[in-house]
Amino acid sequence: MTKRAPFIVIEGLDRSGKTTQIETIRQRIQNSGRDVVCIKFPDRATPIGQMIDSYLRSQSDLDDHVVHLLFSANRWELASTIISYLNQGKIVLCDRYAFSGIAFSVAKSLPTEVESPPSDLPPITLPWARAPDASLPAPDLTLFLDIAPQVARVRGGYGEERYEKEDLQRRVRSVFGEIGREMSGEDRKWVVVDAGLSLSAVSQEIWGYVEPLLDGLDSSVGRLWTE
Repeated sequence: MTKRAPFIVIEGLDRSGKTTQIETIRQRIQNSGRDVVCIKFPDRATPIGQMIDSYLRSQSDLDDHVVHLLFSANRWELASTIISYLNQGKIVLCDRYAFSGIAFSVAKSLPTEVESPPSDLPPITLPWARAPDASLPAPDLTLFLDIAPQVARVRGGYGEERYEKEDLQRRVRSVFGEIGREMSGEDRKWVVVDAGLSLSAVSQEIWGYVEPLLDGLDSSVGRLWTE
């Protein structure tokens, strides 16, 4: 069987340094002589992505269930593209993926510091949130950049979009922790990285997990939550 390229996802709270670290890792992969493609979710260039962009910029309001399904549909728009890249030997480096979609949607249904108006619709639970993303291409490695929301808040640009609120980010971090416990195992496909360290320290730790995958994998692309 011909080896395929790995699918690597970087997750984390807003302002955890994902974009900076992805660019650093992309450059290191390119410098090693391998092909790499960067994908960022949501992909705001697609028709669905434009609806999401309007929502995130607080230019429109949508029910949380609708928003979750839009985010999932946005990932499905690129699912076959991701698999194609991997089979062509192109490493896919992804900024956010299904785990972010689930974490933010579930977090919005958790108790808040300020009481919210009651809703006629049921809360978004982990099983409900996972369902639309079942069978999406599964990452070979997910690196969760963990940072306390109060630390992320002092970084530049915080609060520019709808989800960049400290109370929500705390709830998101809690859901990410639950997802991580479910995903963690001996295969080390989910790794928590302390994003509060220096940029160089974080980069070096990430590279230690990424580098062993660069020569390719013998297995076919897995699927999320199919067992």
